[in-house]
Amino acid sequence: MCEKMEKKAVDPSALGLFGLAMVTLVASSQKLGITEGQAYIIPWAVFLGAIAQLIAGLLDYKKGNVFGATAFCGYGLFWLGMSLSWLMNLGALGEALKGNIDPHQMGFAFIGYLGLTVFLTIGAVETNKVLLIDFLLIDVLFIGLAVSAFTTGATHEAFHMAAAVSEILIAIVSLYGAGANVLNNHFGRTFLPVGKPCGIFVKGGVGH
Repeated sequence: MCEKMEKKAVDPSALGLFGLAMVTLVASSQKLGITEGQAYIIPWAVFLGAIAQLIAGLLDYKKGNVFGATAFCGYGLFWLGMSLSWLMNLGALGEALKGNIDPHQMGFAFIGYLGLTVFLTIGAVETNKVLLIDFLLIDVLFIGLAVSAFTTGATHEAFHMAAAVSEILIAIVSLYGAGANVLNNHFGRTFLPVGKPCGIFVKGGVGH
Protein backbone atom coordinates (compact mmCIF):
# COMPACT_ATOMS: atom_id res chain seq x y z
CA MET A 1 0.00 0.00 0.00
CA CYS A 2 1.14 3.48 -0.80
CA GLU A 3 1.14 5.77 2.17
CA LYS A 4 -0.52 9.09 1.67
CA MET A 5 2.00 11.87 2.09
CA GLU A 6 0.80 14.95 3.91
CA LYS A 7 1.41 18.03 1.85
CA LYS A 8 3.35 20.74 3.60
CA ALA A 9 1.55 24.08 3.62
CA VAL A 10 3.43 26.53 1.42
CA ASP A 11 4.55 29.78 3.07
CA PRO A 12 3.46 32.62 0.73
CA SER A 13 5.35 35.33 2.64
CA ALA A 14 8.21 35.55 0.13
CA LEU A 15 5.82 36.41 -2.70
CA GLY A 16 3.97 38.98 -0.60
CA LEU A 17 7.18 40.61 0.63
CA PHE A 18 8.65 40.69 -2.88
CA GLY A 19 5.47 42.37 -4.15
CA LEU A 20 5.76 44.97 -1.39
CA ALA A 21 9.46 45.47 -2.12
CA MET A 22 8.91 46.09 -5.83
CA VAL A 23 6.08 48.58 -5.55
CA THR A 24 7.73 50.59 -2.77
CA LEU A 25 11.03 50.65 -4.67
CA VAL A 26 9.40 52.10 -7.78
CA ALA A 27 7.07 54.46 -5.88
CA SER A 28 9.84 55.79 -3.64
CA SER A 29 11.94 56.71 -6.68
CA GLN A 30 9.22 59.20 -7.63
CA LYS A 31 8.82 60.58 -4.11
CA LEU A 32 12.58 61.08 -3.83
CA GLY A 33 12.68 62.95 -7.14
CA ILE A 34 14.84 60.32 -8.86
CA THR A 35 12.06 59.67 -11.40
CA GLU A 36 9.06 61.71 -12.52
CA GLY A 37 5.38 61.02 -13.04
CA GLN A 38 3.06 58.30 -11.79
CA ALA A 39 2.09 56.41 -14.96
CA TYR A 40 4.82 53.77 -14.79
CA ILE A 41 4.24 53.19 -11.07
CA ILE A 42 0.71 51.96 -11.73
CA PRO A 43 1.56 48.58 -13.39
CA TRP A 44 3.88 47.67 -10.51
CA ALA A 45 1.29 48.81 -7.99
CA VAL A 46 -1.38 46.62 -9.62
CA PHE A 47 0.60 43.46 -10.36
CA LEU A 48 3.18 43.40 -7.53
CA GLY A 49 1.78 45.68 -4.85
CA ALA A 50 -1.79 44.43 -5.26
CA ILE A 51 -2.09 41.05 -7.00
CA ALA A 52 1.07 39.45 -5.55
CA GLN A 53 0.12 40.48 -2.02
CA LEU A 54 -3.50 39.41 -2.49
CA ILE A 55 -2.36 35.96 -3.64
CA ALA A 56 -0.10 35.70 -0.58
CA GLY A 57 -2.89 36.87 1.68
CA LEU A 58 -5.44 34.39 0.29
CA LEU A 59 -2.95 31.55 0.75
CA ASP A 60 -2.41 32.69 4.34
CA TYR A 61 -6.19 32.62 4.89
CA LYS A 62 -6.14 29.02 3.64
CA LYS A 63 -3.42 28.25 6.21
CA GLY A 64 -5.42 29.90 8.98
CA ASN A 65 -2.83 32.65 9.42
CA VAL A 66 -5.04 35.66 10.22
CA PHE A 67 -2.06 37.98 10.79
CA GLY A 68 -0.40 37.32 7.42
CA ALA A 69 -3.71 37.21 5.56
CA THR A 70 -4.87 40.55 6.97
CA ALA A 71 -1.52 42.21 6.28
CA PHE A 72 -1.06 40.99 2.71
CA CYS A 73 -4.70 41.37 1.63
CA GLY A 74 -5.02 44.73 3.40
CA TYR A 75 -1.95 46.21 1.74
CA GLY A 76 -2.79 44.57 -1.58
CA LEU A 77 -6.14 46.35 -1.60
CA PHE A 78 -4.36 49.56 -0.57
CA TRP A 79 -2.27 49.47 -3.74
CA LEU A 80 -5.36 48.85 -5.85
CA GLY A 81 -6.91 51.94 -4.25
CA MET A 82 -3.76 53.97 -4.87
CA SER A 83 -3.64 52.85 -8.51
CA LEU A 84 -7.23 53.92 -9.07
CA SER A 85 -6.53 57.25 -7.34
CA TRP A 86 -3.51 57.88 -9.56
CA LEU A 87 -5.58 57.09 -12.66
CA MET A 88 -8.20 59.61 -11.50
CA ASN A 89 -5.53 62.22 -10.82
CA LEU A 90 -4.00 61.71 -14.27
CA GLY A 91 -7.39 62.18 -15.93
CA ALA A 92 -7.42 58.63 -17.34
CA LEU A 93 -10.94 58.07 -15.98
CA GLY A 94 -12.32 61.36 -17.25
CA GLU A 95 -12.13 65.04 -16.47
CA ALA A 96 -15.20 64.93 -14.21
CA LEU A 97 -13.41 62.67 -11.71
CA LYS A 98 -10.14 64.57 -12.03
CA GLY A 99 -11.92 67.83 -11.23
CA ASN A 100 -13.63 66.39 -8.14
CA ILE A 101 -10.52 65.39 -6.16
CA ASP A 102 -9.95 66.44 -2.55
CA PRO A 103 -6.47 65.31 -1.38
CA HIS A 104 -7.60 65.48 2.25
CA GLN A 105 -9.69 62.36 1.64
CA MET A 106 -6.46 60.50 0.88
CA GLY A 107 -5.18 61.77 4.21
CA PHE A 108 -8.06 60.08 6.02
CA ALA A 109 -7.34 56.85 4.13
CA PHE A 110 -3.70 57.03 5.26
CA ILE A 111 -4.84 57.54 8.87
CA GLY A 112 -7.01 54.42 8.61
CA TYR A 113 -4.12 52.38 7.29
CA LEU A 114 -1.86 53.77 9.98
CA GLY A 115 -4.30 52.39 12.55
CA LEU A 116 -4.19 48.94 10.94
CA THR A 117 -0.40 49.05 10.74
CA VAL A 118 -0.04 49.88 14.44
CA PHE A 119 -1.96 46.70 15.31
CA LEU A 120 0.12 44.69 12.85
CA THR A 121 3.30 46.16 14.31
CA ILE A 122 2.30 44.83 17.73
CA GLY A 123 1.80 41.40 16.15
CA ALA A 124 5.16 41.61 14.38
CA VAL A 125 6.89 42.02 17.77
CA GLU A 126 6.33 38.29 18.26
CA THR A 127 7.01 37.20 14.67
CA ASN A 128 10.57 38.17 13.71
CA LYS A 129 12.73 41.27 13.77
CA VAL A 130 12.88 41.78 10.00
CA LEU A 131 9.08 41.91 9.89
CA LEU A 132 9.02 44.20 12.93
CA ILE A 133 11.43 46.65 11.26
CA ASP A 134 9.28 46.53 8.11
CA PHE A 135 6.10 47.41 10.02
CA LEU A 136 7.80 50.19 11.98
CA LEU A 137 8.90 51.71 8.66
CA ILE A 138 5.36 51.34 7.29
CA ASP A 139 4.13 53.24 10.39
CA VAL A 140 6.52 56.08 9.50
CA LEU A 141 5.38 55.93 5.87
CA PHE A 142 1.70 56.38 6.75
CA ILE A 143 2.46 59.13 9.28
CA GLY A 144 4.42 60.95 6.58
CA LEU A 145 1.72 60.45 3.96
CA ALA A 146 -1.10 61.48 6.30
CA VAL A 147 0.56 64.65 7.58
CA SER A 148 1.73 65.70 4.12
CA ALA A 149 -1.84 65.25 2.81
CA PHE A 150 -3.17 67.78 5.33
CA THR A 151 -0.34 70.35 5.25
CA THR A 152 1.49 72.66 2.87
CA GLY A 153 4.87 74.38 2.67
CA ALA A 154 7.83 73.24 4.75
CA THR A 155 5.79 70.85 6.90
CA HIS A 156 4.41 69.14 3.82
CA GLU A 157 7.88 68.80 2.29
CA ALA A 158 9.43 67.45 5.50
CA PHE A 159 6.81 64.73 6.02
CA HIS A 160 6.73 63.91 2.31
CA MET A 161 10.49 63.29 2.47
CA ALA A 162 10.06 61.19 5.62
CA ALA A 163 7.54 59.08 3.70
CA ALA A 164 9.91 58.80 0.74
CA VAL A 165 12.90 57.68 2.82
CA SER A 166 10.84 55.18 4.82
CA GLU A 167 9.38 53.79 1.60
CA ILE A 168 12.74 52.99 0.01
CA LEU A 169 13.87 51.43 3.30
CA ILE A 170 10.70 49.30 3.26
CA ALA A 171 11.72 48.11 -0.21
CA ILE A 172 15.19 47.09 1.02
CA VAL A 173 13.96 45.34 4.17
CA SER A 174 11.12 43.59 2.32
CA LEU A 175 13.48 42.35 -0.40
CA TYR A 176 15.78 40.92 2.27
CA GLY A 177 12.79 39.34 4.02
CA ALA A 178 11.60 37.76 0.77
CA GLY A 179 15.07 36.39 0.01
CA ALA A 180 15.49 35.07 3.53
CA ASN A 181 12.10 33.34 3.39
CA VAL A 182 12.91 31.65 0.07
CA LEU A 183 16.40 30.48 1.03
CA ASN A 184 15.57 29.45 4.61
CA ASN A 185 12.67 27.33 3.36
CA HIS A 186 14.69 26.00 0.42
CA PHE A 187 17.65 24.88 2.52
CA GLY A 188 15.60 23.89 5.55
CA ARG A 189 17.76 25.95 7.89
CA THR A 190 18.54 29.55 8.78
CA PHE A 191 20.52 30.63 5.73
CA LEU A 192 19.71 34.33 6.21
CA PRO A 193 18.77 35.40 9.75
CA VAL A 194 15.50 37.25 10.33
CA GLY A 195 15.85 37.72 14.09
CA LYS A 196 13.98 36.00 16.88
CA PRO A 197 10.66 37.26 18.27
CA CYS A 198 11.06 39.80 21.07
CA GLY A 199 9.22 37.69 23.65
CA ILE A 200 7.42 40.67 25.17
CA PHE A 201 3.80 39.55 24.73
CA VAL A 202 4.25 35.82 24.05
CA LYS A 203 7.13 33.75 25.34
CA GLY A 204 8.97 32.24 22.39
CA GLY A 205 7.02 34.24 19.82
CA VAL A 206 4.20 33.24 17.49
CA GLY A 207 4.79 30.86 14.61
CA HIS A 208 3.38 31.80 11.19
